[in-house]
Amino acid sequence: MSDFSDLLQEAEKLTNEIEGTTELPKVERSLKQVLEDSNDLYSRVAQTGSKDIQANLLLGSKGIDLPKIVQKLESISTKRTFEPIEPIDDLDIANKLQNEIRNKILEAFDSGYNEMVKSTFDNAWEHQQSEWKQEKLKILNALGGRSGMPIEVGKHQSILVEKPTVSLSYMGPSEAIYASKIIEYNNDIVRGMPKTNLVNVFCSLAREFKDSKVKDMWEILKYMIQLSPFPQSEDPILGRYSKSIIYDLVCQGKKYLEDRYKTFMNNIVNENLAQAMRGGIPGTYPLVKSFVGLRFQGEYLGLRDGMIDDQPLWPMVYYCLRSGDISAAIHCLKKSNLVEHSEILTILESNLNNPTNPDIAKLEENIRFTYRRFVRNETDPFKRIVWAALGCCDISDEHSEVARTADDYLWLKLSLVRVDYSKEDCIKYNDLQQVILEEYGESHYDAFNQPHLYFQVLALTGQFEAAIEFLSRVPQYKVHAVHMAIALNELYLLGGSHDNSAPLIFIDPADPKPARRLNLARLIMIYVRAFEFHCPNEAIHYFYFLRNYKDAEEKSFFKVCVADLALETKEYERILGKMLRSGLRGKGLIDQFVDSEVTADSVAELIGSALVKKGLYEEAVDIFDIANNQEEILTYLNSLLSQVVQSQSEPGSLRARLQERSLTLAERFSKEGYRCSASLVTSYLKLKDLLNFFDLYHAKEYPQALKVLTEAQLIPLSQEEIVDRVKTFKALTVDVCKVIPDVLLATMNMLFAQYQKIRANNEYIPSRYYDGSIDMQLNRLRQQGKAITNFAGMLPYRMPGDTNSRLIQMEILMH
Repeated sequence: MSDFSDLLQEAEKLTNEIEGTTELPKVERSLKQVLEDSNDLYSRVAQTGSKDIQANLLLGSKGIDLPKIVQKLESISTKRTFEPIEPIDDLDIANKLQNEIRNKILEAFDSGYNEMVKSTFDNAWEHQQSEWKQEKLKILNALGGRSGMPIEVGKHQSILVEKPTVSLSYMGPSEAIYASKIIEYNNDIVRGMPKTNLVNVFCSLAREFKDSKVKDMWEILKYMIQLSPFPQSEDPILGRYSKSIIYDLVCQGKKYLEDRYKTFMNNIVNENLAQAMRGGIPGTYPLVKSFVGLRFQGEYLGLRDGMIDDQPLWPMVYYCLRSGDISAAIHCLKKSNLVEHSEILTILESNLNNPTNPDIAKLEENIRFTYRRFVRNETDPFKRIVWAALGCCDISDEHSEVARTADDYLWLKLSLVRVDYSKEDCIKYNDLQQVILEEYGESHYDAFNQPHLYFQVLALTGQFEAAIEFLSRVPQYKVHAVHMAIALNELYLLGGSHDNSAPLIFIDPADPKPARRLNLARLIMIYVRAFEFHCPNEAIHYFYFLRNYKDAEEKSFFKVCVADLALETKEYERILGKMLRSGLRGKGLIDQFVDSEVTADSVAELIGSALVKKGLYEEAVDIFDIANNQEEILTYLNSLLSQVVQSQSEPGSLRARLQERSLTLAERFSKEGYRCSASLVTSYLKLKDLLNFFDLYHAKEYPQALKVLTEAQLIPLSQEEIVDRVKTFKALTVDVCKVIPDVLLATMNMLFAQYQKIRANNEYIPSRYYDGSIDMQLNRLRQQGKAITNFAGMLPYRMPGDTNSRLIQMEILMH
């Protein structure tokens, strides 16, 4: 008796047969069997993973049967592809030949593989050597200078990788104002006139910008350049850190801050004339008295040592010193009639009469002693700051009750700087610079919101390079930063780079810390790039400041930059001038700067060499013409002519342009005389004749074309000429040799065309008028054709394509 599962299976079968369903295949298995098959399939999938199934589904959706492909791949055998060849008996000819064939195939594979490996190895080594050479060059440049490799500071601007700037159609107003002065300055230099001080020029120019901040920045530089002279041959960084220059920088920084504060006091008093009650007496003392009267209205407590003219003593002394008037401070102390201030009075008088007096150091020692015993704990902040500034006391105290602004802080710190002092209780100039630049830095001064302030503290502490580099990163002040760098460089006050590929701002490990160096060449090129396409004259004037800089190949950076500008703008005629038919050169922009080192010829040579490397031979020919280099002119003109001489001339085509240029040069060179190798001249004249020959050939003027060819003496038209023409061919350059196959075919085509024409006319001549001259003409053409084929066979030159077969075919058709 069947179990229920069999009955269920039979019932489902009957149901399917009755309904006639054909959408799904009939299942011949029971539910138990289906369950077992499902479990078996799942176990196999779990063991092998789902990747094979996914691959089958993916490839199956594209019509690919993966199992069949696997079977086909397994059936492929490489057994006999490169297996060793078994020795064969010498009498087995068939197998012997088969082995030889296989040997040749294997040799071809082996040689190809070896060549590929060798080529790969050579290319890899060439690339590696190039990288090593660059690294070696960097190391040698560093060792050849005065220090090791430069240390990059932050992210520098690169003229190679930075985002391209949008070119301006015209220079902006500020750029145009500066450029006019730059051109005027350079013109004076070229004419041999003495150099003007560009800082003073630009400082007076700053009023036109209608920006008080710009005016103040130029005013700062005007103060800071008033230094003791030092040798121009000396490195500006080393010179700047000499004792005399540091002393001058400190004095000039203080002087600017003092003059600026005096102006500030005047403005405050003038705004409050009624309250100030200054009166009409000129001088610092009445000004300070009025200013103190306005400032001190119960604001400060703890003031000591009484009053003078109804004003507190020590604020009067401090503001006299803060405005740079020592004599006014002495007047205040004398008016107080206090004996205990004699030490301060003595040191003030010494500073007034002789600031470099060596006795001042002893006076400072006395003041420091008194300060530590009595003054340090005084409640009067103005008294403490006066004693500290004059005696270099308590250098860690910032006196924030009085020195509330950055100007006050900087004035105090500069007052505490001592140049030639053996003891540690003073501020060294390098330490002050390091605090401002590295410890405080841009974030402390909120530099990008107050660029003028950060520039000021850097410039007043003698850090011109860092100040200019920061200003160049502020878009509105970039133009001013560039011209500040140029002006300082012309005064030999800018610390430049020894390597023009260095970053814009970097540290030289050999320099005193925290000195920075600025790459002026990079700064100028970045600046000029914005307008060089539309204002090449101005761009060249900026490049002129780089005339004393050298690149890695010892070329003047000025010439290199002008050459690059010409290559980018294609303004060759405007920059270099143009060669006239008379052989004279019209002047270009470069002629403004011609001297013994920079000439139009030398710049043209650079441009021409660069064009040749780019494969722009046609432009290079014109540039080498300006450089008056016949050797290069004819070399590349011949190379170009050899490529187009056989083609048909069309108006405006390369061939038409080259033909016109060839005629012009030939006319001029024949008058001037050739100054290059004889082989070049011969090839040039031959190619020029071939231009005429192919023009006549394409115009089907065959007699004239053959006459030109005969005069050129390149192709033999008789058996006697073959030997001489072969000798002539051996003396030709490759540029003419590569044209000879086309000349041979063209000559044979003309001979064959003449032969067919004579034969066609001969058929219509009655026999009674036939005199035999036609046979002579045909025979002469056959002899000429035979001479050409013999000549082609004797040439030590591999003819391209089917040239020989075509020549022989036409010769045969002439018989």
